Amino acid sequence: QGELELGVVTLPTHTPESLQALAVWDDPLRFVVAEDHPLAGGHAPGLEELMAHPAVLTTRGTYTREILDRALERRGLQARPAMATNYLETLKMMVEIGLGWGVLPLTLLDKKGMRKLRFEGLRLTRTLGIVTHRRRTLSNAAVAMRDTCLEFASPPQR
Repeated sequence: QGELELGVVTLPTHTPESLQALAVWDDPLRFVVAEDHPLAGGHAPGLEELMAHPAVLTTRGTYTREILDRALERRGLQARPAMATNYLETLKMMVEIGLGWGVLPLTLLDKKGMRKLRFEGLRLTRTLGIVTHRRRTLSNAAVAMRDTCLEFASPPQR
């Protein structure tokens, strides 16, 4: 609709023609459980075992959820979300209090409250970037914002 100049977003897999997308950084995602979750023990669970437990995930239709759902579908699996929200801090809190396992950006995780789970051959990453309208000239403020993001970001691993 052209109302906004610039957005910093999780980039979609297909960008609409009216928008220009600039990948800025990769944001690795990790499977996590509460420290007292049954899967937080010493053994390395398989994905099938994880799917038997309830999950707290982003809502369907978000790119972060699409990344997870596609990775699971390729393996013939499907998550069982007990709850869903678009707020990552809320998801983090729900995982920490044991409402289910989740998938969160590595940058959001701290040392306390959760355990990361690793699965052989499965690496989830979302790409964050900047979107602008192709037919709109950016203001000086928007150019400065874009340039600052690019200056401090790590290059995407594409």
